[in-house]
Amino acid sequence: MSAERGTTTQARESGVQGPGSDAIAAEERRPTDKVVFATAGGIVLAFVLWGFADTDSLASASSEALAWVTHNAGWAFALTATGFVVFILWVAFSRYGRIPLGADDERPEFRTSSWVAMMFSAGMGIGLMFFGVNEPLTFFTTDPVPGTGEPESIEAMNTAMATTLFHWTLHPWAIYAVVGLAIAYGTFRRGRSQLISSVFTPLLGRRRVEGGFGRAINVFAVFATVFGTAASLGLGALQIGSGLQEIGWLGDVGTGLLVTIIAVLTLAFVASAVSGIERGIQWLSNTNMVLAAVLAFFVFVAGPTVFVLNLVPTAIGDYFADLAEMAARTEASGGDAMQEWVSGWTIFYWAWWMSWTPFVGMFIARISRGRTIRQFVVGVLLVPSVVSVLWFCIFGGTAIDLQRDGADIAGTVDNPAGQEEQLFSVLQQLPLTTIASLLVMVLVAIFFVSGADAASIVTGTLSQRGSIAPSRGVVVFWGLLMGAVAAIMLMIGEGGATALEGLENITILAGAPFMLVMVGICVALAKDLRSDPMMLRQDRGVEAVEQAVDYGLERYDGEFHLQVRRTPGDGAAGPDEGPDRRR
Repeated sequence: MSAERGTTTQARESGVQGPGSDAIAAEERRPTDKVVFATAGGIVLAFVLWGFADTDSLASASSEALAWVTHNAGWAFALTATGFVVFILWVAFSRYGRIPLGADDERPEFRTSSWVAMMFSAGMGIGLMFFGVNEPLTFFTTDPVPGTGEPESIEAMNTAMATTLFHWTLHPWAIYAVVGLAIAYGTFRRGRSQLISSVFTPLLGRRRVEGGFGRAINVFAVFATVFGTAASLGLGALQIGSGLQEIGWLGDVGTGLLVTIIAVLTLAFVASAVSGIERGIQWLSNTNMVLAAVLAFFVFVAGPTVFVLNLVPTAIGDYFADLAEMAARTEASGGDAMQEWVSGWTIFYWAWWMSWTPFVGMFIARISRGRTIRQFVVGVLLVPSVVSVLWFCIFGGTAIDLQRDGADIAGTVDNPAGQEEQLFSVLQQLPLTTIASLLVMVLVAIFFVSGADAASIVTGTLSQRGSIAPSRGVVVFWGLLMGAVAAIMLMIGEGGATALEGLENITILAGAPFMLVMVGICVALAKDLRSDPMMLRQDRGVEAVEQAVDYGLERYDGEFHLQVRRTPGDGAAGPDEGPDRRR
């Protein structure tokens, strides 16, 4: 760990804890919580065994549960997702935005470029590679939203880009930011454990948080993190396998090869996780940021450059113009057709992001020490959103333009192209196809490693009572288990598709109850911020000045000035002593 910066003080047992009091509480190596570790590990293994023994039963049960949740709680997802955007912006640009996540004079632990790269790789890396072409192209070639336009029309293109940005910019990063900010504030400002359960201390008290209630939350967080990460690892393996097939290195990609890919990359991310964030994740994330920029620049230059440039302002304008309408899409606004569409896309994404918040939120909290709340929100919310806009305009816009010119990127209705194949289909229409395809596979592999790397550390932290530096044995255990879950997801069924769908549904279901947890996190964070030492000093200062002004107006009829002196107990002159008593 890097050397601690700034002033630190001993955490007090009660009352408001001073800034930097995390020196003892957060930096120490803590023992493994056997209840959390055993319970979470047992649940994960039970689902793995269920999927291995009866894939159809698992897929059926999760699909039915998912259908019930999306039908009965779709409105809640719509309201809370937008509510988190409003809440996090209010916190950032209110007076609370000046509060640092650490001691008052503490500086950020990581450079801004490394900080942005790490949170971006952890939050959406494989997702951007997988859906960068697929989602805009799917919306463009089919009715993007029921009743909004004919497929492959200008209206469909505008709706497709606006809806894609709606799913990948402000809303998901606001969901991440709520949890990340609450954990970072509690850990680095209040000296609490870096656990999701610790966020509820101002509402429930330390005893309940450290008891069964807190452990239940942490077990659930580990469960959601493992399955959410494993699902993404499965997607990454599928895309790498598809790339090997597209460039002609393999004729047929079977399950055995995909499992081998997962095994090799699992060993890589476990080694990276053991090396620590500063050396492992930071190096991988910086490397991936450069490679991703190179790939995006290549597609931008080799593809329809002018079309993409025109698409950027159009997509941004359509996004903001349609934001309220997109946020309000529910069954009531379009009947059964709208309900089916929203369930398959928007609610799916909101639940997916929420299931990832234990992992991504804790990780961005870990790397954000020393920044102010305003810096945190601007970095976590706005910077990745801008990158997502450029990414989807470049890749989605290129795919749409090629599709309009006759290239069969999306496939036909009867024989649609696989989601994992569409990015490589775009690259086949551009020069340097083999080199670009190899770059994509390297990018996916590093996103695979860096994302799972961070997830292993986070699950280790949850298993060891909030330790920022969990033991290597615990990190290795969770890393290997994630790789095993991802491998089994692909081993079961034809090509692993059935198991992948079933376990993805479980991951989405994990986000539903966590939605309620996140609402509680917002309430707890707001209560914490009101009693922050910096806010208390400000409030007391304003109160003291107001009292002095009222006294001066009443006693001296406005003819006074304010002066700061020591109290009489310090040996200084009394308030009425001295040459000038008109204050």
